[in-house]
Amino acid sequence: MKLHGIFSGQHSLALRALAALGVIVIGLQSPCPLNAQSNNNATYTAIQASAGRTAYSQACASCHGLNTDDGEFAPPLKGAAFTQKYAGQPVSELISYIIGKMPPGNPGSLSAPAYTQIAAFLLQQNGAPAGSTDLPADAPQLARLVFPGGAATRGRGPGAGPSGGLTPGVTLPPPPTKTNPLDQITPVSDALLENPPAADWLTWRRGFDYQGFSPLKQIRKSNVNNLRVAWTWTLPPGANEATPLVHDGVMLVYGFGDSIQALDAATGDLLWQYSRDLPKGFNPTVKRNIAIYGNKVYLGTSDVHVVALEVKTGKVAWDQALESDKGFQLTGGPLIAKGKLMIGTGGRVSGGNYIIALDAETGKEAWRFKTIAQPDEPGGDTWNNHPLADRNGASVWVAGSYDARLNLTFWGVAQTYDTGVLAHPKPAVNNDGLYTDCTLALNPDTGKLVWYYQHLPNDQWDLDWVFERQIVRMPVNGTVRPLVMTAGKMAIYDVLDAETGKWIYSKDLGLQNIVTSIDPKTGKKNIDPNSLPGDGKDRVICPHAGGAKSWIPGSFNPDTKILYVPLVESCMDLNPVRDGGRGSLSTGVRWSLRPRPDSDGRYGRVQAINMLTREVVWTSRHRAPESSGVLDTAGGVVFSGSIDRYFRAYDDQTGKVLWETRLNDVPSNAPISYSVNGRQYIAIGVGNGGAQAITFPPLVPEIQNTDRAATIWVFEAP
Repeated sequence: MKLHGIFSGQHSLALRALAALGVIVIGLQSPCPLNAQSNNNATYTAIQASAGRTAYSQACASCHGLNTDDGEFAPPLKGAAFTQKYAGQPVSELISYIIGKMPPGNPGSLSAPAYTQIAAFLLQQNGAPAGSTDLPADAPQLARLVFPGGAATRGRGPGAGPSGGLTPGVTLPPPPTKTNPLDQITPVSDALLENPPAADWLTWRRGFDYQGFSPLKQIRKSNVNNLRVAWTWTLPPGANEATPLVHDGVMLVYGFGDSIQALDAATGDLLWQYSRDLPKGFNPTVKRNIAIYGNKVYLGTSDVHVVALEVKTGKVAWDQALESDKGFQLTGGPLIAKGKLMIGTGGRVSGGNYIIALDAETGKEAWRFKTIAQPDEPGGDTWNNHPLADRNGASVWVAGSYDARLNLTFWGVAQTYDTGVLAHPKPAVNNDGLYTDCTLALNPDTGKLVWYYQHLPNDQWDLDWVFERQIVRMPVNGTVRPLVMTAGKMAIYDVLDAETGKWIYSKDLGLQNIVTSIDPKTGKKNIDPNSLPGDGKDRVICPHAGGAKSWIPGSFNPDTKILYVPLVESCMDLNPVRDGGRGSLSTGVRWSLRPRPDSDGRYGRVQAINMLTREVVWTSRHRAPESSGVLDTAGGVVFSGSIDRYFRAYDDQTGKVLWETRLNDVPSNAPISYSVNGRQYIAIGVGNGGAQAITFPPLVPEIQNTDRAATIWVFEAP
């Protein structure tokens, strides 16, 4: 249930009460207890709120998160903004704002009591005390009720309150003299992105190739057990999936709600901050990366713009809108090469999504590529004879990589969001659904498609293949070739020739039960027909739609050819929808999470695979599912984190845990390594609410992550 928008219409009074609460909760960012002193405050009972929690978990948690403030696709439903903006206001003033859209796509589908119960639960989550009277469903009563808190709890302006600030006319001693690394920061060129300095981390996976490997080796197996905190920095509260960047001693970090901060990478001191003021009707969405190029920093925003900031000041250089349709999102982030900023759109939009290129200097659009094949173009006849309006999905929610020698960018495309369109093939008609679950090789100058490879035609399980495309060079039949490696949620790695798209080999990591075999000559995946949903039968499918492999990236060591991958062991029940409700997939099935049939209760897995010999080197398994990407370093140490908030260092040859520490929140992006003034650091961002952190907690109910505190942690060896 995603609460947003301005609507009109007549629904049950219980729905109106929930709609009013929906208005209140837009954009909330941190918990703030309500002041319940007014006699007109809205009341509820504990029993009503308990029933509301159950209804909320079924209808709302998929967007807003199990804890109301840890969702990836919708804003938090508790926090300071609640009291600052809406506390003390009549309920009736807010009703018309979002009436009739809960849940999206199926408004009014819950019972009237369920809506009132959910409203009571949200009041409880925001600190309003329970009483002896239920939240009513009577319009006149609602008009007289106010949301607890009142004017006394709202923020005051600067200088207000008992503190009078600095005495007028006082002269302060001068502050200490400090070196500002922004004074020495240099432009980032294509050459620098192709071969990053060892001290820098210039893309979310360090360089153009997305190998995610650090050549630094000051932190090594013999001293990693002495790692200590160098500094920390609190970020805006909310989900945090964005990997920090580091250049010339400056760290650039993204914060929930479309903020960017420049920090001194050695000390954590704030150098500048940019915060976007989102227009009405747009909610903050997670981002997975930002970019630096030339003298600018770039981000995709929650209102589907791209913004370029001056790296030395944080001032806006240009701001370019990409799409006006609110169905689009920019969660993946940009790739910049050869003066072009390229970014993929995501969302459940009719006709599909795009990869769009802008001039990095001016923001002017250069080209856009449609990720769903158009009916009159090559591949357009692969949609089961459905018109373009019936085709959707093919999101690009992870940034592409780039090979400068081939002048090709490589992009992953996700699945369709309407599996029913492709489920039942019509006679003599193709239903592969291009370009879903494909790798696309595009020319960055023109946006023209050079080649494509479809990893999984007609994906009927929501097991998309959109994740990082790592560019490596390894021998093939005695000749060193540029290769692209990538895996989908099934955790089957496909290795392709980067120049031609030819399939080289696949490596199945053994966590799926859909593909029965892979043709050793063609790479064609043979699908178990009994795994296909839509015939009214119950099925157990592995992995769960959250993925054995997901967007949290692996790390490839170019010297040893070993790939380190974060994985989760899980399955899902696909059950036909028999109660007239909506399914998870449009073939009429609903999924739910379960352990693998052979599970021993350890769900998190970090696996090392030699991609030259195609053999597994080691596997380390833990109770908690993995939630962060993996970092390998030249010091022989691998770093990764899990949803129990542990951050670990492994021996990259044996998988032995060499060091671990517990963080204040869930690590939900990828660790990095950089150096300043000759000292190596390891950094990781935390911030519960990412896809990994909200999908798998039911497997480990004893792991509780209740408070939200997005933070950057930076470690050093003494």
